[in-house]
Amino acid sequence: MAEPEEGRRGRAARRGRLSVRVRLLAIALLPTLVVLPLFLGWAMVRWNSKFDALLKTKVNADLTVAHQYFTRILEDTGERLDALGKSAEFRDIADTRDAAALAVLLERSRAEMGLDFLYLVGRDGTVRAVSPAGARPPTDRDWPVVERAMAGAPSSGVDIFEGEELAGISPDLAARASLELIPTANAVPTERTTETRGMVVHSASPARLPGATPAALVGGILLNQNLVFIDTINDLVYREASLPEGSQGTATLFLEDVRISTNVRLFENRRALGTRVSAAVRERVLGRGEVWLDSAFVVNDWYISAYEPITDSRGERVGMLYVGFLETPFQKEKVATLVAVLVGFLLVTAGSVPLFLRWARGVFKPLERMTDTIARVEHGDLGARTRPGAGNDEIARVAQHLDHLLDLVQERDRQLRSWNEELNARVEERTRDLMQANRQLEETTKQLIMSEKLAAIGEITAGVAHEINNPIAVIQGNLEVLRMLLGEHAKVAGTEIRLIDEQVHRINQIVMKLLQFAKPDEYAGYADRHAPDEVISDCLPLVRHLLRRTEIEVVREMRATRAILMNRTELQQVLINLIVNAIHAMPQGGRLSLATADTRRDGVPGVTVEVADTGVGMSAEVLSRVFDPFYTTKSRQGTGLGLSITQTLVSRQGGEIRVRSAPGAGTVFTIWLPEEPLAGAS
Repeated sequence: MAEPEEGRRGRAARRGRLSVRVRLLAIALLPTLVVLPLFLGWAMVRWNSKFDALLKTKVNADLTVAHQYFTRILEDTGERLDALGKSAEFRDIADTRDAAALAVLLERSRAEMGLDFLYLVGRDGTVRAVSPAGARPPTDRDWPVVERAMAGAPSSGVDIFEGEELAGISPDLAARASLELIPTANAVPTERTTETRGMVVHSASPARLPGATPAALVGGILLNQNLVFIDTINDLVYREASLPEGSQGTATLFLEDVRISTNVRLFENRRALGTRVSAAVRERVLGRGEVWLDSAFVVNDWYISAYEPITDSRGERVGMLYVGFLETPFQKEKVATLVAVLVGFLLVTAGSVPLFLRWARGVFKPLERMTDTIARVEHGDLGARTRPGAGNDEIARVAQHLDHLLDLVQERDRQLRSWNEELNARVEERTRDLMQANRQLEETTKQLIMSEKLAAIGEITAGVAHEINNPIAVIQGNLEVLRMLLGEHAKVAGTEIRLIDEQVHRINQIVMKLLQFAKPDEYAGYADRHAPDEVISDCLPLVRHLLRRTEIEVVREMRATRAILMNRTELQQVLINLIVNAIHAMPQGGRLSLATADTRRDGVPGVTVEVADTGVGMSAEVLSRVFDPFYTTKSRQGTGLGLSITQTLVSRQGGEIRVRSAPGAGTVFTIWLPEEPLAGAS
């Protein structure tokens, strides 16, 4: 059942009101509910990234302070050793060769400089004096700092001492260095249970013995469990009130990935000595030598962390220096800030949106009335009007103008309908006449061009063929006379005479084809009913010598049951010409497909014969000229008449030949011939 006109009109009016309302509400609310949230979201994301970057910048600055203090420890130890080696007291005692006095001086100097060991060693590796007494320092290793001091340059660095070497210096040092490894989450798996090696601030300064014998003063500070050293770094980096309430700064010294000195706590009163760093930090800092500036899980909590590699005097990475502070207080502040911004935005939105809606309602109500009027006019009610009230604002004036325009439109519509009906009748009449004349002109033009072309070619071809026949007949007759006159002597030139005879015969064949093209009616043979499949079977033996030259597979698909009326010789000529062309298109071999089928064309029953190859194919330019007389792509083998004659023979029987091809995709020729009805069929 068709919907009533009033119902459609009302639904259209409601759609119009909805559209106006939605657009005005979007204009009113878009800045507050869409633009402002997007801007706030972008601002908070940017603020969050800048906040994180600021935390990384701070921890990087903290690491710089710790690095400078660590470097200063190395430099200060070296400077004080150098000062001792150059002091007059040391030279005086060294010149007296008093070993006891020298040992007393080294013991006193070691205590003053805060060293864990101090000894004097000669170029030959002999320890001349040592502190603490009885220590056996490892002089059998080639320490780079000692070698540089022997060469006359003071040097300081970090070196790793084995547990046995520390025990040889002092059992207390070996005990300080020994740490039980504590299983740590995310660390690289290891089978070790203890760490006995020690990280030593290793300094050496050149000294002179009596007789100008080169020697070196060598001292060191063990950093394992050196709580004064690590707590000093923490106090320098994280002064009081330098972090927000609840945060905590930490510093750690690592021997490889093991914490050997730290103020990170496992429990309230136990430092996390013997715990290990995560695999990710170890890979980047120790494995690749990079500085880590990012959040990291440290023992039992997340810290904003900075790690840098520590290299020994040989330039190898042997440990890490770490500083960091708890991340949780900063995250809480960040979340609190985000919540405050979100709550503020919601409060502002809750207060402003009702006000915006009230203002928008005063605009879209009059617009809805105008939209409803326009919808009624669109559906054919040209008498619909807005009829605004007594208002004098911009919208009221627009409504008045709209009613005036609708009055004009109604009058113009009446006039246009009248003119349109008259114009449509005239246009339809003129269009029919023009289309009919155009079709007649196109058909006449095509027929005229083809007739003129074929007439000219036929006249020229017939004349040329007759002119050639006369000299050919003379040549052939005189060749026979010559053979008779020579008799047995003709065998001497038998090959040449045979070649002349073959070429004369070839010229005769070409002339016959020219005449057949020029005057096909005169050369038409007796037409009879034939089965296409049988004719194809008779053609294949005639081209078998060509098929044997290349590897060509012949595929036959014979499904035609109808017979056609055509001269058998002409049909063979058509098929052989197409087969030979297909063979020539496949010099490297391929597949020759021959297929027949019963088909209808324009309601007329007939037979389709398809000759397809997988050869080189033809371009669009060649395809457009393939049936033109004398056009050929085989400069040495063809005359250019084969396909033209083929088209002529097929067309004369009321058939049609088509071709499709593409370069590299092969070619398919399709012949359609009408069926010859059985005798006596009505």
